Amino acid sequence: MSMPNVPDIKPEIELKRQDVVNLLLSSIAMEEMGLSHIINAEGEKLQRIVQSEDSNVKDILDINESVERMLRNIIKNQMLLQFKLEDIIKLEKMSSNTEFHNEYHAEYHEE
Repeated sequence: MSMPNVPDIKPEIELKRQDVVNLLLSSIAMEEMGLSHIINAEGEKLQRIVQSEDSNVKDILDINESVERMLRNIIKNQMLLQFKLEDIIKLEKMSSNTEFHNEYHAEYHEE
């Protein structure tokens, strides 16, 4: 798994708007990948207990409850990531509208 390219950050940070958007989107993608690994691990845990000849009903129910709690937390995190993504999209739309508005006024209202 490769890490996103993060700009060389100095005390004087100079990031363009598109760089910020890209970093925000990368952070969402990295969190999503982390969550997918957790989901995969939970699935493997369930498979091991179900396929084990030593497991009993109590063990299966305990693991199932553990997996359910983890999935609930993942869903909560997914919702937060969705909100973050929607905010980034709004930010981009506002930026596009502002840039268009500024270009329009600069082009048609010069004296």
